[in-house]
This record gives sequence, C-alpha cells and structure tokens, in this order.
Amino acid sequence: MQAAMDITSKYCHKEMEAYGSCVASNPSTWQQNCHELKMKVAQCTSSHPVIQKIRQDCSKEFVEFERCLRENQDKPASCSPHVARFLGCAETVDLSGVAANLLPQPS
Repeated sequence: MQAAMDITSKYCHKEMEAYGSCVASNPSTWQQNCHELKMKVAQCTSSHPVIQKIRQDCSKEFVEFERCLRENQDKPASCSPHVARFLGCAETVDLSGVAANLLPQPS
C-alpha cells in the first residue's frame, strides 16, 4: 500500500499531506472527518496526466484494488496482493509520451 501512496504523493504531495494529517489526527473517525480531503486527493490524482495514463493502462488491476479496499475498509493490508498487481502493471506503462507533454516546450 505504501508504494501506491508514494506514486500519489509524488504528483499530489500537498493533498496527500493534508489527508494523511487528518487520518492520523482522527484514528477512529477519519472516514467521516477526512472525507473532503480524501476527495481532494482523488480529484488531484484523477486529473494528473501520468496517473491518468497508469489508471487507463492498468484499469483492471486498479478496479480490483479499489474494490478490495471498499470491501476491507477495516483491514486494508489484506489488499496487498491487489496493490502488488497494480504496481507491477504501473511499472510497465510507457510514460515517455506523457512525460514529454509535461515538460516546457521550447519557443
């Protein structure tokens, strides 16, 4: 799970910091108290081109991972195999075209 967070944190650092602080500060009520911050993380990750490309190319693995998290909210560690499959897929995604589009173009 940490590796998936690392990918998100790389591209949505500010949002992840706020969400992580909220979760840590509200151990028993984080699902209710941190919902808005969770939505901000989701919005950031869904709009970033690199993450969009990974989600597109690995949609099957991502959907299975999300389903596992929903079904196991109280024990997310049980989704480790799903994370491993998703990250394995993400490692194989060709980001060369996406990364080139993120760099400033010469004028």
